[in-house]
This record gives sequence, structure tokens and C-alpha cells, in this order.
Amino acid sequence: MQALEDRRRAEVAAATPQERIAETITRFTGSMTFVYIHLAVYGAWILTNLGLISFIPKFDESFVILAMEASVEAIFLSTFVLISQNRMAAAADKRADLDLQISLLAEHELTKLSELVVAIAERMDIRASADPELQEVQKDIAPEAVLDEIAAQQEKT
Repeated sequence: MQALEDRRRAEVAAATPQERIAETITRFTGSMTFVYIHLAVYGAWILTNLGLISFIPKFDESFVILAMEASVEAIFLSTFVLISQNRMAAAADKRADLDLQISLLAEHELTKLSELVVAIAERMDIRASADPELQEVQKDIAPEAVLDEIAAQQEKT
């Protein structure tokens, strides 16, 4: 478990400055603080330009500037979110590859253990090799065949 934590820390440390900035911005924009700031700023903007705050002069009566600002902000925020998602997807792909490797290794080891158990059973005059389930378990799985089958199933749907 410690090795995985060390690996995650190393991946975070290996992030480029641009990735760190994007991650920081994404984390902040996903917070309630960001929402509260926007409620205050946009609320004040709207109230001012509706003439409800009398001591501040109107500066955007048609709200065109507000709409433009919100649009530009949305463009940048979506870009930062996409950068963060791409980084998270790359990390998820690495974990999926590791999971696949571990599963294939476990499958191979179980196949070898099954062969050993059947050999021990035969030595003890127990007819285990005739069992069709044990025969199936003793077959090594070809990862390419599994991936081809998954791809074929996905094409059907």
C-alpha cells in the first residue's frame, strides 16, 4: 500500500507547472467558495445595473458585458476542467493496465496451482484429471483472445 502512495506522490510531483495550475483552478472552481464569490459578484453586477444600488452608477445596462465575461469565463473553465480530466484519464489508464497485468498474473498462477493440485491428487490415486471443470481451469488464458472477444461484444452493442 505504501508503494502505491509513493507512486501517487511521485506522479503529482512529476506534473508540469501548467498541469498543476489547471488542477488548482479546477479544484477551486469546483468549490462552494467559487459559487459564493460568483453569487456576490454577479449579484452586485445585476443589482447595480438594474439601478437597485443607487450609490454605484450603472455601467452595463444591457448586460452585454456581463454575458461576454461569463462566456469567456466558461470557455476557460471548461478548458481547465478538460486538462484535469485528461490527466485523470491517463492515470486511470495506467491503473487499468496494472489491474489487467495483476489479473493475468493471478490467472496464470491459479492455472499452475490447479495443475499441481491435480498432479498431487493423481499421486494419491484420486481421479481429478477427468473433471471437466478442472480441465478448463488448467488452460492458460490468452489475453489477446479475451481482448478480441471484448472488442467483438462492444461492436455488437
